[in-house]
Amino acid sequence: MNKITCICLGVRSMERSVRFYRDQLGFRTDCTENNPRVCFFDTPGTKFELYPLDLLAQDICPDDPPVPGSGFGGVTLAYNVDSPQKVDEVIDLVRKAGGTIVKEPQKVFWGGYHAYFSDPDGYYWEVAYGPDFRYDENGMLVF
Repeated sequence: MNKITCICLGVRSMERSVRFYRDQLGFRTDCTENNPRVCFFDTPGTKFELYPLDLLAQDICPDDPPVPGSGFGGVTLAYNVDSPQKVDEVIDLVRKAGGTIVKEPQKVFWGGYHAYFSDPDGYYWEVAYGPDFRYDENGMLVF
């Protein structure tokens, strides 16, 4: 078991989240509805899914669903890029899309350049460039 095939975010509003990811950030999907029951995005190597938060909690445990909360849950998602300029470009795109910039782009102790934002449901994303980051022919990060 050494792969992640899908990352699912439980969201409070499918319409708001689909608009944020598909229409404003440009994530590719076959999903054409604005308020679908589920929406999968095509990302290299892993599917990215949006699913209603209350239904996700029910799916996990119908008899005693976890209580959806807010705030930092100890998990971040990452979008790695090949230049510091692309970090700035992504953060500008997120800002225009209505995301919350949590940490403005800046140099970091490990020699890279990064920023953090949160989506409409409070999920945290890091956008990062590293001088030692390399990518394969499919755009996947290679260490």
